[in-house]
Amino acid sequence: MYEAHLRPLQSVKNAAARLITGKRKFDHIASTIRDDLHWLPVRQRILFKLCSLVSKCIRRGAPSYLSDLCAPVSATTAHSSLRSSSRGDLMIPRSRLSRYGSRSFAVCGPTAWNSLLAAVRDFSSSSSSSCFCSHLKTELYRGACGVDSV
Repeated sequence: MYEAHLRPLQSVKNAAARLITGKRKFDHIASTIRDDLHWLPVRQRILFKLCSLVSKCIRRGAPSYLSDLCAPVSATTAHSSLRSSSRGDLMIPRSRLSRYGSRSFAVCGPTAWNSLLAAVRDFSSSSSSSCFCSHLKTELYRGACGVDSV
């Protein structure tokens, strides 16, 4: 994701946080967003939404046109003996478009899912959606704050 596209969104989020907390225009807001409001930065919020949608696709809770894009590596017989099939990774199709191909859900959804820790991915299949989202947000929050994962 390009920083130039995310910066205006983060500015709007910062303004909303200032409005909620009653801070002035030039007061620092990053620590308030992190410590008091527990909001994820825009980049991590996008990953959160993307991974939660992929989780719904895997559990077949999403429309079929999206669920069909999230195929496990183990579903293909030619790839069933790969290490990624035992980890539960998803197939990432090749994109022919250099500019927008990697931004499509078919590519960035499985890429974001494969980048998650196995412990977080395991919550998707074994527990409720709210439990998975809670663990996912915790993991993304740790990554945004620079705290090592447990």
